[in-house]
Amino acid sequence: MLTGNSADVIVVGAGVIGAACAYYAARSGLRVTVIDRGSVAGGTTGAGEGNLLVSDKGPGPELELALLSTKLWRDLVEELPPDIEYEPKGGLVVAAGEAALAALRDFADGQRTAGVTADEVPPDRLHDLEPHLAAGLAGGVHYPQDAQVMPALAAAHLLRAGGDRVRLRLGEEVTDLLTGASGEIRGVRTTAGERHAPYVVNAAGSWSGELARLAGVALPVRPRRGFVLVTEPLPRVVRRKVYAADYVADVASGSATLQSSAVVEGTPAGPVLIGASRERVGFDRTLSVEVLRRLASQATALFPVLAGVRAMRTYVGFRPYLPDHLPAVGPDPRVPGLLHACGHEGAGIGLAPATGLAVARSLTGGEPPLDLTPFRPERFAPAT
Repeated sequence: MLTGNSADVIVVGAGVIGAACAYYAARSGLRVTVIDRGSVAGGTTGAGEGNLLVSDKGPGPELELALLSTKLWRDLVEELPPDIEYEPKGGLVVAAGEAALAALRDFADGQRTAGVTADEVPPDRLHDLEPHLAAGLAGGVHYPQDAQVMPALAAAHLLRAGGDRVRLRLGEEVTDLLTGASGEIRGVRTTAGERHAPYVVNAAGSWSGELARLAGVALPVRPRRGFVLVTEPLPRVVRRKVYAADYVADVASGSATLQSSAVVEGTPAGPVLIGASRERVGFDRTLSVEVLRRLASQATALFPVLAGVRAMRTYVGFRPYLPDHLPAVGPDPRVPGLLHACGHEGAGIGLAPATGLAVARSLTGGEPPLDLTPFRPERFAPAT
């Protein structure tokens, strides 16, 4: 195990992104200290549904990151314990009317050119995939590459799989970054003292903008609040991740106002997860009855069988949103030794492996697993 206050790299954030960065850095031979002011998966990761999606991403850099992560997740499943609940169950996107179906067809056509498997499903075959779907839908698209994990367990097991090269410092808040005479990173100051390393990875989720400010750089990460309803345990009435076609538009929107669209999926443990809402209200965790009613109504319209099912609990989380809907991944040239792995919004669990591998390659001077130019952290700096 690591001893003392020194390491090769400090990762700030013990969610799934930070865990993936730590895992791949440790696999590269680096000694890693992971620091979090809370617990493992205590922030955005713990409030996630565990989606590993390509279905909601159009051609471009984020889809490339997702396709690489899809492959890496399959590799990780061979190493991590089965209780991460990895399910390659696929996704089904459905359209209520002909106009929505035409837009979905166009979207899927573009995805196929980028390597996504997207199979159109006519209305009379929808119930072959999901027997409890509502009647009268215009059609859909099946995405067999979509999958799901239990996010908190995935983060915990990634950290554990790093072995003796990973050391956890939980319950410590980073209050400052330590720098040398030329502004280079030397470590961090926390509520428990100084921790030293020549590299710091900013994987602080929705709070990554605050950590960037400690380094004196601008990174406009903002929280985007979302609620999830959790039902009582059920037989497997929802086989896949199923959502309405307008969910894709909600993901791509930059609006601060409330948006919601039906996203429904079963879990191995039995409960059905119901989302998804998005709104920018800062870090306000106040329970919104309006949002919960809307989610329940949209879910039962998609799956009428859920109308008589009890909702056992709800939880709220904050997605780390960046204005161009792309994460910040890789070294920050403004502060030598500072790297970012944040701003993935609601896709962080799915994109974690490729992000972690890219960060590890940056730390060790290896070849990036894909072009990181679109994700460069300094892209938000004011023009001079």
